[in-house]
Amino acid sequence: MSAIWNNHADRLIELINHNSDTYAHLYLEQLMLFPVDIQDKIINDVSTLKHCNTDNVAKIINQYMMPEIP
Repeated sequence: MSAIWNNHADRLIELINHNSDTYAHLYLEQLMLFPVDIQDKIINDVSTLKHCNTDNVAKIINQYMMPEIP
């Protein structure tokens, strides 16, 4: 993952670890322009990781950044 995704992942991990779901939502919405339903999915996916590290969180964020192809 790139340094940018790792930076986003570190910040998101920090917010979730401090039980700041509201700030996590605001971070995802303002910085990355994710809609609320996608924010919920990202936060849920990160919260349920067995090994929460920067690379795993960056992969989750990247997964939701990719446009869905019908």
